Amino acid sequence: MKNWFKISLLLFIVSVVSCANNEPSESTVQTTEQTAQGEIESQQVEVKEIVLGAEKFDEYVPQLKGKKVGLVVNQTSAIDSEHLVDILLKKEVNITKIFAPEHGFRGTADAGELVKSGKDVKTGLPIISLYGKNKKPSKSMVQDLDVLIFDIQDVGARFYTYISTMHYVMETAAENGKRVIVLDRPNPNGHYVDGPIRKDNLKSFVGMHPIPIVHGLTVGELAKMINGERWLKGGLTCDLTVVKCDNYDHNTFYELPIKPSPNLPNIRSIYLYPSLCLFEGTVVSVGRGTPTPFQIYGHPSFKNGTYEFTPEPTEGAKNPPYNGQTCKGFSMLNESIETLQQSKRLELEYLMEYHNTFPQKGAFFNKFLSKLVGNYDLRKQIESGKTADEIRTTWEKDLNSYRQMRKIYLLYTDFE
Repeated sequence: MKNWFKISLLLFIVSVVSCANNEPSESTVQTTEQTAQGEIESQQVEVKEIVLGAEKFDEYVPQLKGKKVGLVVNQTSAIDSEHLVDILLKKEVNITKIFAPEHGFRGTADAGELVKSGKDVKTGLPIISLYGKNKKPSKSMVQDLDVLIFDIQDVGARFYTYISTMHYVMETAAENGKRVIVLDRPNPNGHYVDGPIRKDNLKSFVGMHPIPIVHGLTVGELAKMINGERWLKGGLTCDLTVVKCDNYDHNTFYELPIKPSPNLPNIRSIYLYPSLCLFEGTVVSVGRGTPTPFQIYGHPSFKNGTYEFTPEPTEGAKNPPYNGQTCKGFSMLNESIETLQQSKRLELEYLMEYHNTFPQKGAFFNKFLSKLVGNYDLRKQIESGKTADEIRTTWEKDLNSYRQMRKIYLLYTDFE
């Protein structure tokens, strides 16, 4: 643990310095370490910049020659500041259409908002929405394609729906003999695994796979697991290629250059998201309609909090919960990034402590909680007064089995 944290902190410092100086490629940092004799030794550690799967053109662009290509992309599908669509068009790739997930091609739609199909203004390419009534591409949508490319930044939580979109794309490809290429990207929450495994009777778009809430996989690794465990409809497998990242492993600190969705604006919100998203199964606001969503939480009738906020319409939260009402609760804005990264666990305490002091306990939870958690047990466990440690013991057997299965599909050095 200590060595892992030193490396992660070092990578964090180097990434900040590199961004400040606008320096690409490799960095060298001076470090000090105390020896057993008490002497201080200086070392130079070379930190190589992560190379995204999408950047490794020589690995996949030649395979697209003479093919009709569909791209499953959004605003995160970029290299530096240039979108993958524009890059591949310059390389004369025959892009036929674009498929867009939740939040749309430009990533500005609200969570759960109907995203309509249309046309990209810049390129004129048709955009087909894969969110709303049409979450799975139809046969007619892919019949004129040879290859589907998936390049979307995930955040490592089971209920973040981009991985559900990937599942359905793989399923349609398998049913219609199409090839899928996943251009891998780092998982910012890929340094741990935690939470209950989703039960079979709670499969949904926010819980497509029997995996824990924090699954510890990149999208490429998860795609391999979906194929390998035969989770596609009818036990099918698709013709899958994963283009790996370079200079990445599951210990690597990775701060996303583009926010993955409107309400995850920074790395703090991404670290807190797996834990605070459980509040979406309650009456509590997680700060949608404020500048700091998924970093604060509160409710208008709560009296014991130390932080107040008032939601207002924003991009990605056009009609936020408790619009215009003052909510009282708690802020995580002073939590350091290092502390959040080091915790390596799904924190139940936020949810449990708020519930235990909420004035109307019978109205606290809603039906969505079970879908998010992946079981019906957590609500009953909290309401019966079980401790967080007691609840965790009920996950452990299934979680250990998952950890063993996960090792089969890893493409990068693990955190353990």
